[in-house]
Amino acid sequence: MRSWNESKKNKAHIELIPMIDVMMFLLVFFVLISLNVIPSQGMKTQLPAAASAQQIKPQKRAIVTLGENNQLELDGEGVTLEALVARLKAGQASIDSTAIILNSDKSVPVERLVAVMDSLRQGGFTSISIATRKL
Repeated sequence: MRSWNESKKNKAHIELIPMIDVMMFLLVFFVLISLNVIPSQGMKTQLPAAASAQQIKPQKRAIVTLGENNQLELDGEGVTLEALVARLKAGQASIDSTAIILNSDKSVPVERLVAVMDSLRQGGFTSISIATRKL
C-alpha cells in the first residue's frame, strides 16, 4: 500500500513565556501603584490614637505636619513657624473655607502643638483639626 506523507497534528499547548511576561507586568504595575496610593507628603509621623476619630470630609484643606526636632511642614514642604500663616494666606483664596489639619507626631511636646495652633488662630484660621488614627 502506498503511504502519503501526512503532517502530524499539532497538539494544543500552553506557551509559558508570554504568561511569564504578563505576570511580570502585573507585578511591576502592582508595585508602582502601591507606592503611589498612599500620599506620602513630607515626613513620617506616628499619629496618636483616639477612639472618637472621624473620617475627614473632602474640602479645601491644608496639612501642617509637626515632626521631631522642631520640624514643621506645610503640605510636604518645610516652613518656619513665623512664615506658616503668611504661606497659608498666600495659597488660600478664602480663610474661612480652609480647614487646617495638624498632623503631629506623638513624640512632639504639647507646648509645640499649642504654639502652632495659637499662631494659626492669631492668623485668622478657625477650622483647625488634629489628625489621629482610629483605635
